[in-house]
Formats: sequence, C-alpha cells, structure tokens
Amino acid sequence: MDANELDMNRTLREQLEFHWNHQLQPRLEGLTDDEYFWSPVPDAWSVQRRDSSTAPVQVGAGDFTMDYASPQPVPAAFTTIAWRLGHVIVGVLAARNAAHFGAPAASYETWEYAGSAATALDQLRTQLDVWLAGVRGLGDAGLRVPVGAKEPFPEMPMADLVLHIHRELIHHLSEVCLLRDLYVHTKRDTSSALTA
Repeated sequence: MDANELDMNRTLREQLEFHWNHQLQPRLEGLTDDEYFWSPVPDAWSVQRRDSSTAPVQVGAGDFTMDYASPQPVPAAFTTIAWRLGHVIVGVLAARNAAHFGAPAASYETWEYAGSAATALDQLRTQLDVWLAGVRGLGDAGLRVPVGAKEPFPEMPMADLVLHIHRELIHHLSEVCLLRDLYVHTKRDTSSALTA
C-alpha cells in the first residue's frame, strides 16, 4: 500500500486486533473460576448467583446477575474480573453490536451472565468477533456516517465510536490483566506465608 493511501478501516481494526492478539488474549488464557470471582476487597461488585448479592441492584436474566446501583456510589464500587468482563461483554460490545451491526438485542438487564471464566471468555470472543466483522463491513465510507440516535452523541461519526469502543476494551481488559497479577501475587504471598 502506498504511504499516501490510508486505509482507515484497516488501521482502526488493527489497533484492537494487535492489542488483542499480542497482549490481551495471551494474558487471559487459563483464567480460572477462582480468579474470575476473586475479590481483593470486601463487598466488591461481581457476577453472582441470583439472589445472593447484597448490591443495591442486581441485573441479568439467567442464573447469575451482575451487581449495580443507580446512581453510582461515591467512591465507585471495586469490581471483580467477573464484573469487568460482564461490563465489557454486554455494555461495551453486545449492546453496540445490536445497535449497529444487526446482532440480537442486548442489555445489562436481559443478559445471561457467565457463571464461569471459560463461558465469560467465550462470550467475549464471540462479541469481539461480531464487533470486528461489523467494523470491517463499514468500509471507509461507513466510518464517516453519523452514529445516530442509538448513541449519546448522534452526530458523531462511526469512526469516533470505533475509537471509543477500542479505548474501552483496552482500558477494561488491561484492568482484568492487572487483577490477575494481583491475584497471583496475593495468593502466592498468602500460601508462602502459611508454609513459612
């Protein structure tokens, strides 16, 4: 490709694909259920069995619900890997896939949250594949089209939404990686202290 010919669609997709393939996906491999539900602080928001949460609001349609409150508490609640993956899967990806790319309707209230790390990662990969295929299908012309009434800023071009979603994914999934690091070091320190 000539340096004067910018393929904006490819560039935007590669921003996320590179980070996913070389940073996030390898770091998420082997996520255990214990890590998925682990809370380093008391009363962290999570994904929990229906009717077992003490959060002000529980959303979800299946056996597991996600903790929530409106308005948001101050300071914001600490959240587990399960909660953060639920947020990314539903609020960042599935709702946008439904709004812009013809995927089934999705909302925090109607989603069936994953009761295991493996299921959550499957949901994440599925929604990510739908998102990237949808972005690819926009071509360059579709990136210039306003997002419309489905988003808070309807006049914003799709390219801005794509950048926003990619920032959200990189941000929140990096938090998940950090929580995995904290889990490993906390559990290692605890188990080594018990054997000393």
